Amino acid sequence: MKEFKVYRYNPDTNEKPKLVSYNVDLDDCGPMVLDALIKIKNESDPSLTFRRSCREGICGSCAMNVDGRNTLACLSRIEPGKPSKLYPLPHMEVVKDLVPDMSNFYKQYKSIRPWLVSDQVKTSGEYTQTIEDRKKLDGMYECILCACCSTSCPSYWWNGDKYLGPAVLMQAYRWIADSRSGDAAQRLKDLDDEFKLYRCHTIMNCTNTCPKGLNPGQAIQRIKKAIADSK
Repeated sequence: MKEFKVYRYNPDTNEKPKLVSYNVDLDDCGPMVLDALIKIKNESDPSLTFRRSCREGICGSCAMNVDGRNTLACLSRIEPGKPSKLYPLPHMEVVKDLVPDMSNFYKQYKSIRPWLVSDQVKTSGEYTQTIEDRKKLDGMYECILCACCSTSCPSYWWNGDKYLGPAVLMQAYRWIADSRSGDAAQRLKDLDDEFKLYRCHTIMNCTNTCPKGLNPGQAIQRIKKAIADSK
């Protein structure tokens, strides 16, 4: 048996947040934390609320804090032994239980215009680029916007209303670094801001916690260098 202590909170009631313990038979459960949560919801407590979709580390829906680390529940293997503590992503408003409010995060993502703006003439209906230029996007396009990195960043905790955070900034650099982009200079100008970009102090919590093994901290530094080189 494995004990899971799960954060429970419903802002529509007057009850304070609390940890509720559930015991799961690991011999009758899948290997991942998400499997345990689904088993708890199906067999013990249908009121437990969390997000999940693909179960393959692709959608980012089941991002949460597992034993002190932001990760994806579907990629987090259950460790036998001592109880596991499950919380929603930190420093976000809670919709219910393990579900954080992502509204501000997606608003910031929209602000960096996450689409291609090209001045290139299309060839055969497509914007083309070399294999070498395409490789420059590796390590950025794989981001699934789970927000594990941004909610691990102290600067984002205290300035989340103005600092864009590592996930959004890495996506911003993804479009700046794209050889097909025709507005990289304007994108850099838009990011050259005391709060949007320069609240990053290279703590690197973002890179350490990324469940996809990406390096948003590096992307942020490349934005800073590109801005410095353009002046």
